[in-house]
Amino acid sequence: MSPMLSLFVSKFLFVAAALLPIINPPGLVPFFISMTSHNSQAQRAFLARRIAIYCFLLLLGSMYIGGFVLSFFGVSLPVVQISGGLLITIAAWRMLNDNPAENTPGVAELENRETLKQRAFYPLTFPMTVGPGSISVAITVGASLTSSGKALVKFTVAPLAAVAAVSVTCLLIWWCLLHADKFLRYLGQTGAVVFLRLTAFILLCLGVQIIWEGLSGLLEPLLHGVAR
Repeated sequence: MSPMLSLFVSKFLFVAAALLPIINPPGLVPFFISMTSHNSQAQRAFLARRIAIYCFLLLLGSMYIGGFVLSFFGVSLPVVQISGGLLITIAAWRMLNDNPAENTPGVAELENRETLKQRAFYPLTFPMTVGPGSISVAITVGASLTSSGKALVKFTVAPLAAVAAVSVTCLLIWWCLLHADKFLRYLGQTGAVVFLRLTAFILLCLGVQIIWEGLSGLLEPLLHGVAR
């Protein structure tokens, strides 16, 4: 294996290993089902494709310009975590108070293509799929890819490897969400209702956990200052 190819593979594995565990494409299926319980199979397929596209753009944007944007506006990562955690908590609370029995064809038909595109980005892509944790990791990975090494590596090999790794991640997201219907059919009507409620509660817990991590990041410097 040539040195350039070996370097490409190592950068590819580095980005993929950083993103896949925190995004966890198979783990997105329960939340996707919960958020699209009123949609038809064709609409879910459309949403899955759009979510994958938006994830690709959001992850790459976070890698290469996310840090500059946060610095420009003076926003810290803990603040991003708190804000994203609040969005997830609000979405989970709405899911808990939603009535799955209202899953009728008329409800799904009310959503046109433009409405589905909007839902595909918020809340299904951000903050459900690519949330504060994923964005934080992407910003960190992007900084590490461009912080050191020769110009050829920083401006050619690293970007190509990052694009390839993000593409594979988003393809996995699309494939898992595309086949979410099969999992829903196995549950049955009663099982689906129970499953959606449990998923909403877990999502609520995740939102609170992200808020707590952001608060801890903000309070930690203050506590160290008091201890001194």
